[in-house]
Amino acid sequence: MAISSVTHVVLTGGIGSRLWPLSRKTLPKQYLELFDGESLFEKTVTRNLNISNKTIVVGNIENYKMSNAIMSKFEKPFTHIVEAVPRNTAAAIAFAAFASKPEDILLITPSDHIITGPEQYDIALKRAVELANQDYLVTFGIKPTKPETGYGYIEFENENVIAFHEKPDSKTAKAYLKNGNNFWNSGLFCFKSEKFLSELQSQEPEVYRTAKEVWEANKDGFLDYEMSLTIPSISIDYAVMERSQDIKVVPAHFEWSDLGSFESVYDYLVNKNHPIDANRNIVIGTSMHTTFIGVKNCILIYTADALMVLQKENSQEVKQVYQQLESIASPLL
Repeated sequence: MAISSVTHVVLTGGIGSRLWPLSRKTLPKQYLELFDGESLFEKTVTRNLNISNKTIVVGNIENYKMSNAIMSKFEKPFTHIVEAVPRNTAAAIAFAAFASKPEDILLITPSDHIITGPEQYDIALKRAVELANQDYLVTFGIKPTKPETGYGYIEFENENVIAFHEKPDSKTAKAYLKNGNNFWNSGLFCFKSEKFLSELQSQEPEVYRTAKEVWEANKDGFLDYEMSLTIPSISIDYAVMERSQDIKVVPAHFEWSDLGSFESVYDYLVNKNHPIDANRNIVIGTSMHTTFIGVKNCILIYTADALMVLQKENSQEVKQVYQQLESIASPLL
């Protein structure tokens, strides 16, 4: 499925704070070669090579050398937009849209997701491109496999969005799973460049105006720091997707994980036959002999300067550890 007008936009700005201490500011999770010896970034680019004829990488000043090193493995040329300071996904996608032709279809993907099932992925993308060509803003809903509280949800009928829902509590997540018409909000999008920009200008004119000014002042793809600070920091979901009247959802059936917590990393590694003991405890980051006694479903994460042990079910709390270290300006970040 090679469609000449599709541009793959890779968003690489995340830190992956829920995967500390593996993920650090100097080596965020999308660059960790934990996954079959490849980084998530490389897997993302490879997965979309045949779908698009252009690639735009939008990342920050701290990451761009790592991104360039990975992109140099591919023969395909790419455009790199380097943000001086993160201003969230609405602005990041606007930069890619300003760098594109009005009719170009942009396929927006984060750089840190795992997707399996290439045939189902191809079917979903083909449908998304068809809808984007009809001037819809398209998002992808992932059929939930469990009552996940760490994701937002999209309520829909056929391909029509009824509502977007924030991350639910456990009881609500179980109800969503039972209902069958609430899918996980994947963070994948597809739309024409000009359609996104017109919606952004309508819904968030200040984001549109300031992002346009910053883009027009770019120097070889590098954006100005002081000017960038004027851009309101807002996600594409809040800025556009939850407010537009021209939204469609493609209910997708490929296997997907944002690997946004150690629970999802645990599930991924166990599926890949990572060593596990009789009580389903695992070790990440060291081959040192490790014994767990009296505990179940625990993860030990080992790095040169930090050690963490957590119950798999408490993975979302790692972000609090990160924020605590951030508040004291710890060198461990």
